[in-house]
Amino acid sequence: MPEIQAPSARLVTADVQPYVDHFDGALSRRLREPQWLGQQRLAARDALVAMGLPTTRDEEWRFTPVAPLTIRSFQPATRGAIGRDALHAMRLSGPVAAELVFVNGWFAPALSRLGSLPAGVAADSLSAVVARVPAVIDTELGRLARADRHAFAAINTALFDDGAVVTVGPDVAVDGVIHVLFVADAPTDAMAVHPRLLVRAGANSRVQLVESYYGTAGQVYFTNAITEVTLEAGARVDHYKVQRESRQAFHVGLTHVQCDRDSRFSSHAFSLGGAWVRNEVTATMADQGAECTLNGLYLGDGHSMVDNHTTIDHAKPHCSSHEVYKGILGGPARAVFNGKIVVRPDAQKTDAKQTNKALLLSDLALINSKPQLEIFANDVKCTHGAAVGQLDEQAIFYLRARGIGERDAKGMLVHAFAGEVLDGVRLEPLRQRIEQVIAADLTAMLAGQGTV
Repeated sequence: MPEIQAPSARLVTADVQPYVDHFDGALSRRLREPQWLGQQRLAARDALVAMGLPTTRDEEWRFTPVAPLTIRSFQPATRGAIGRDALHAMRLSGPVAAELVFVNGWFAPALSRLGSLPAGVAADSLSAVVARVPAVIDTELGRLARADRHAFAAINTALFDDGAVVTVGPDVAVDGVIHVLFVADAPTDAMAVHPRLLVRAGANSRVQLVESYYGTAGQVYFTNAITEVTLEAGARVDHYKVQRESRQAFHVGLTHVQCDRDSRFSSHAFSLGGAWVRNEVTATMADQGAECTLNGLYLGDGHSMVDNHTTIDHAKPHCSSHEVYKGILGGPARAVFNGKIVVRPDAQKTDAKQTNKALLLSDLALINSKPQLEIFANDVKCTHGAAVGQLDEQAIFYLRARGIGERDAKGMLVHAFAGEVLDGVRLEPLRQRIEQVIAADLTAMLAGQGTV
């Protein structure tokens, strides 16, 4: 660990002071870390002090104030204990190649199922990789999620305790799913946990990855997660993110993806819990022939806030991207969608499509939608569209005229609205589970009640 120098007291603003204090309080636990990691942490702390937390004066945060985070005192997470029975509803069924479980940010080997991964595939905790073979990640960790460009990336880099590392060798196809499960359990004080997931898919490899976030109902905690995915030439990664946390929880998720030549990345993200949720996905088409699919479905009820920011950066020619995000909001819920497609001057023959739709189930629900196209090439096909509306009264009348109750009729229409995203889930057990969760939440929303 490099020599630590305290930042000037006059430079540390009140919003970042708790995180600087947490950094200082963890120094004794970091002494055995490699020097390169200590330098990264120190640089991240200094970057956070320099940037401060974003405010509504920042364009990217104009509709999402961070005040709900700053008015609470989140303590560093302590090691938790989750029973196997409690994990039952969080585990994946079907063919699972490996399941890594993290509780309050730390790897729980006794709860994990590592199975027998094929040669060329490794799935382990970040702390174990750092201790055993740090050269595997010393140039990868933080390469895509730059701590000097995002305050919450800086917080995570400075403070993370553990995470998962998944590497798939060239020409390897993984049978079954690799599931990385992050569980939060804060029975007393509100806590902050900063998990990481680092994925590298070798040339012409195939892997299905599920990234899940769960928490105990009714508990207050802050999850600040970073996922970095690199696809080498010809790789295929099917990625699913399921965020099903406490209705009192806060969640920031930063996902960064780099797609090399002829690679295919598809992601289906489901935000199904939390009081204040911010998801950011940045995908870079770094070489010709890359393809990216970003789909998302989010539910908001009560006084929840759900913010989805996506950026697809077409840096090279002959690449394509497809994006569909749908939201369902009830009560006085708030949502934000900001989808940006960037086509750089060299990215001729780009084909990019983006769709964002929101369904408002009450007169109090509100969404701010901002689709963006930044095109600097002239031979491209790019489209985007946004629509916000309520349930079709004529369709409800049609169904009721055929003997279907009003609540069931509304439920059928809402499920049909979500179907475009749900149908893209290729993992049947996962799709069934998500449909069950959504059905239960919609029943509560249509009844004017909150969800879990």
